[in-house]
Amino acid sequence: MRTIAGLPLMPRLGYALGFLACAGLLGFAYYLQYYEYEDPCPLCILQRIVFMALAAIFLVAAVHGPGRTGAVVYSGFLVVAASIGAAIAARHVWLQNLPRDRLPECGPGLEYMLKKLPLTQALEKILTGSGECAEIGWTFLGLSIAGWSLLWFLLFGVFAMLLALAGMRRVRRGFPR
Repeated sequence: MRTIAGLPLMPRLGYALGFLACAGLLGFAYYLQYYEYEDPCPLCILQRIVFMALAAIFLVAAVHGPGRTGAVVYSGFLVVAASIGAAIAARHVWLQNLPRDRLPECGPGLEYMLKKLPLTQALEKILTGSGECAEIGWTFLGLSIAGWSLLWFLLFGVFAMLLALAGMRRVRRGFPR
């Protein structure tokens, strides 16, 4: 394991890399929105919120540089957030792969739903999906944005578990933090 001044860097560096990956994904999403004119659907916006939550947790963990217990706690938060994101992205991918005759109709926009409906009802309508969520715009290597989001959420969940293991191993080897 690499060290600087005798302090192991793996977990803290891993959290920082997780933050940078989330920030890069969000930056690319905004690039697609504002330069390629790919407007996000309500499910895309929810996925962005989860990526923001993941970025915030990774950043706090990187700054904190947790010990054994902290690594497990941060990883728990990261796995929960990544699981929520993966569930939203999986729903999005499912909607995109429905036959045309089974697609839901386009609904009102996210802003309108949040203003006019109670939060639980708005979330229910958003997660049900609409016709605009079934549209596939940008693709890369055969995966849509929702497909790539699902892959990244799964990777972040596994990465969080590896960081917890690295943090626990570091403490067992005699490093206090």
